[in-house]
Amino acid sequence: MPKQPVKTTYFCKNCGNESPKWMGKCPACGEWNTYIEEPKAPKSAPARYAGVGDSGHKAAVPVKISEIRAEDQPRINLPSNELNRVLGGGLVPGSIVLLGGEPGIGKSTLVLQNVLRIRSRRVLYVSGEESPQQLRMRADRIAGGRMDCECYLLCETSLDNIFNSIRAFQPGLIIVDSIQTIASDQLESAPGSVTQVRECAAAFQRYAKETYTPVILIGHINKEGSIAGPKVLEHIVDAVIQFEGDRNYLYRILRPIKNRFGNTSEIGIYEMKEDGLREVTNPSELLLGDREVDLSGTAIGVTIDGMRPFLIEVQALVSTAAYGTAQRSVTGFDQRRMNMLLAVLEKRVGFKLAQKDVFLNIVGGIKVNDPALDLAVISAILSSNVDMAINRGVCFAGEVGLSGEIRQVTRCEQRVSEAQKLGFETIIIPQNNLKGVKRDSWTIRIVEVTRVEDAFRYLFG
Repeated sequence: MPKQPVKTTYFCKNCGNESPKWMGKCPACGEWNTYIEEPKAPKSAPARYAGVGDSGHKAAVPVKISEIRAEDQPRINLPSNELNRVLGGGLVPGSIVLLGGEPGIGKSTLVLQNVLRIRSRRVLYVSGEESPQQLRMRADRIAGGRMDCECYLLCETSLDNIFNSIRAFQPGLIIVDSIQTIASDQLESAPGSVTQVRECAAAFQRYAKETYTPVILIGHINKEGSIAGPKVLEHIVDAVIQFEGDRNYLYRILRPIKNRFGNTSEIGIYEMKEDGLREVTNPSELLLGDREVDLSGTAIGVTIDGMRPFLIEVQALVSTAAYGTAQRSVTGFDQRRMNMLLAVLEKRVGFKLAQKDVFLNIVGGIKVNDPALDLAVISAILSSNVDMAINRGVCFAGEVGLSGEIRQVTRCEQRVSEAQKLGFETIIIPQNNLKGVKRDSWTIRIVEVTRVEDAFRYLFG
């Protein structure tokens, strides 16, 4: 008997929209050339994963909104305070969290070092990429030989076998590393495809909501920097957390993109060590570097990432262009914004920088998008240009406008308090940025400026 042909359909890799034929532009998300052909999933595919047992999904009953008890859900405190901060106070029972990041950034290390310190509940760590021996070697490196935890490993990629183990094991927390490696036997597409990622994530979501078991999914990052898989994956989960950083540097930033149980303004900072990730409770002290000697081209800016203020060192080098064409090199800062600041310095202040090479670096390998760092950037550039060092007791916070004015920045009080806490003597801020704010508790000297020329006169006379 001839085998029946497999029915296929087209899916958008970006948003997961389905179409019976190939389309150049997705009508749902507007992206071009994102449709791929995959086998069509049977309609009964997700039914067997609907609940814990084999009874299937229970029908929901409408409830009047006024009769629902509005109570704060108790959270599960994880061993890492930085991770608890990003999650909004801990892991909510029944929630499903997606942790994404580049390969080798430390996603598995972060999750494993947390579950190895959990004693209050059984943890099932599902790995589709590594063997039990590899995970044990990593656990020995992280935990230092201490294995008195309730963490169990399951190296499996079949969704059917995973749920069979879950029903028999009844864990209190599930880790899936990674969701792109898990595949359902009922679907004919390959692991990591749009259909597989969507159906597998939906199966874990249904289990989490029906059993109040928290699930953490680990996901990959594609070459565009977004989490691999369809956008519907990010809509399925309750929280999307991205692990950022440069593998050539020690520091990592845990940044929430979506969080249904907390705000997305908090960030967590870690330092990569040989025995795992170490929490950085005061990032300002680590990002300032060695500042025992005054050197030209260095300025300290007060920036805010999420809800956390910290001070960061900006380094600049200005030299005569050797080959006639000036170079512009930036690390950790927006190059287009630096070009704008250089144009302001040349047009409004009178510094001729068009025929000079300008190199800018943010110390620590951290990328900063805060406009309040503009004043520190131009101060470092001017310091290198005139070859005069800025006093190491001075820091900056201010946005530079196109006409050379220093514009006000948000949450200036927190910036001043952070600078004072780290022992800085002077902070240069925009005029009237602290209007109406009591300054009795501050001992730091506050210098208010309105234009770039005012800051230049104060620094270099």
